[in-house]
Amino acid sequence: MAPHHVLKCCQRSLAWIPVIFINLVVGWSYYAYVVELCIFTIPNNAEKISYLGVFHLFFIMFIWSYWKTICSRPVSPSKEFCLAKVEKEQYEKEQPDAQQDILKKAAVGLPVYTRTGTGAVRYCDHCQVIKPDRCHHCSTCDMCVLKMDHHCPWVNNCVGFSNYKFFVLFLAYSMLYCVFIAATVLQYFIKFWTNQLPDTHAKFHVLFLFFVAAMFFISILSLFSYHLWLVGKNRTTIEAFRAPVFRNGPDKNGFSLGFSRNVVEVFGDQKKYWMFPIYTSIVILCNTNYPTEVYSVITDCIWANKTARIKSNILHLPMSKCWF
Repeated sequence: MAPHHVLKCCQRSLAWIPVIFINLVVGWSYYAYVVELCIFTIPNNAEKISYLGVFHLFFIMFIWSYWKTICSRPVSPSKEFCLAKVEKEQYEKEQPDAQQDILKKAAVGLPVYTRTGTGAVRYCDHCQVIKPDRCHHCSTCDMCVLKMDHHCPWVNNCVGFSNYKFFVLFLAYSMLYCVFIAATVLQYFIKFWTNQLPDTHAKFHVLFLFFVAAMFFISILSLFSYHLWLVGKNRTTIEAFRAPVFRNGPDKNGFSLGFSRNVVEVFGDQKKYWMFPIYTSIVILCNTNYPTEVYSVITDCIWANKTARIKSNILHLPMSKCWF
């Protein structure tokens, strides 16, 4: 096996260490709470049962959303955004200016409304694809990812179009999981700390469980708050740091449709499914154009066969921002 492939295999294996660490901590927290606290420490059966019921609800939702975030693979641009073989061969031979002319011709008819800071067509030389709006190349995943937010080492996956809702729910349920543990463990933490309870093997687990839950809650709170803000603004982490460039220049609110519709674009239009880590986005995978602010114009006939699958009340294509 070539050294390059060996290095790649090692990198992929090491990338799972943060995920393994999280699962070990969660596994221990389950044992500490269910066995050491509820079974061996809490004397009241009614309190014990109620704690176990709520705990398992948060635990299941947390694990479900976490593994959905991990297992939902990133989505790359469809073949419409790839250059034809003849165009690709010509592109590789030309100078930068001539290459841009080739890309402009290839991008005609594509739902592409953003460009680079210099006004060039966004093209990935590595993947050899014209980048759709909000698409970026992830060096870790080694692919272009639709609506890429960031690459998260704690899930060993890119957070983007395919799993952003799951990621936000993962943060929400991990917060609820931690705050519930900290709140219900607190009174027994105090009793162990002040020696009101006998010094049993459960003492270490209860004391450490409170500290771990409180620490993770505080660390996740800021990240969850930030992503709620991003959802409300309909931005990705990348767009928050570098505004997308339209024909009239950079516009940090270029994809904002107003708070309620921004939330709907991530969580879907059926509120009963918002709290579940199931796919409910109203943007169809094979369609890489995204609704943008202010402009509401019917798309051209080239994309009519695809846009028919999108709910008509959220289709807003900004022809005044289009480059072609």
